[in-house]
Amino acid sequence: MTAPDRLPAADATELKEIRTGCPHLDLTVRHVRDFAAMMRDQNAEALPAWMDRVKADDLPALHSLVKGFHRDLDAVTAAFATPWSSGQVEGHVTRAKLLKRMGFGRAHLPLLRKRILHSP
Repeated sequence: MTAPDRLPAADATELKEIRTGCPHLDLTVRHVRDFAAMMRDQNAEALPAWMDRVKADDLPALHSLVKGFHRDLDAVTAAFATPWSSGQVEGHVTRAKLLKRMGFGRAHLPLLRKRILHSP
């Protein structure tokens, strides 16, 4: 997940060898990096062309992502244009789910509520 220009030389060489040996992985890396650049630059206009390029390749996992984007294209496009992020909320939801799982299904609402409110 590190930016390619920030990778140590040994890691960059190893990554290049891995990508050379697996064309599907190389395609996936290129598509993911292109998507990351679109998000970073907030370039929603490039999204349709990116989705077409992904659909043209044999990458079922990314095809699923593109299908999801098509289902709610307005929301995806808005995500590029707005500075808002739900990252902090999602972090709290993940923490609450972790605490619930730690109770092995035995922690009912009163105990779960106390654990959530009193955990760091």
